[in-house]
Amino acid sequence: MVDLSPHERQPGAAETLTRMNAQIDVRHVLPLVRVPTLIVHRTGDRAMNVEGARYMAERIEGANYVELAGDDHLPFVGDQDEILDEVEEFLTGVRRGPEPDRVLATVLFTDIVGSTERAAALGDRRWRELLEAHHGVVRRELERFRGREVDTAGDGFLATFDGPARAIRCATVIRDGVKTLGLAIRAGLHAGECELHGSAVAGIAVHTGARVAALAKAGEVLVSSTVKDLVAGSGIEFEDRGVHALKGVPGEWRVYAVLDA
Repeated sequence: MVDLSPHERQPGAAETLTRMNAQIDVRHVLPLVRVPTLIVHRTGDRAMNVEGARYMAERIEGANYVELAGDDHLPFVGDQDEILDEVEEFLTGVRRGPEPDRVLATVLFTDIVGSTERAAALGDRRWRELLEAHHGVVRRELERFRGREVDTAGDGFLATFDGPARAIRCATVIRDGVKTLGLAIRAGLHAGECELHGSAVAGIAVHTGARVAALAKAGEVLVSSTVKDLVAGSGIEFEDRGVHALKGVPGEWRVYAVLDA
């Protein structure tokens, strides 16, 4: 094998193309451009000096010039979303931004039945102590069944699970656990794609879970037909609670009560 020096080595196609591109001079035609033009350049571009992009923008009439932070030259390297946002807005006039992250999850909603009346009867201090005990039960079981606490509003919890059967079992154990405190909860579950916004979740699946929970009576754990179908063969038993229109959720939904988890 012969080791050629840099002067003797024949340039490759990529190297030749790069050199040819660098030799193209379009300065004389820039004032002739009469179509909408977008020029996007990263300030610290290591391959092409940013002054070249500024020069072009000054000499193309009506050009839209956008300078972004970064030192990468290729548009598909580095922060691609920034460049795509600029191109989208230039072409459509609308900037939607990046799509939110989505994850398939089972959402669980719980809340205490008759909490307002109970709080009024106990008084602030005793109710706060009882609420703390309730929260302790819920959080202990969420950890045990690998659920993730998403939000706590007053006496209600929103949690997510990566498995619907564990979510159902967690809900029933929480229901039974708070009975020892003299409390009754209602719970509702649904499974679907959820949008992730930091530690929060959103989307139609979350709304559906909340509406299912709102249908539950004291001590009842309700699930959507989606959840029931997903846990087929798990041994969990259900009772049909009929078809319901869920406020703000398209279509009609059949819900089921958990009998034995």
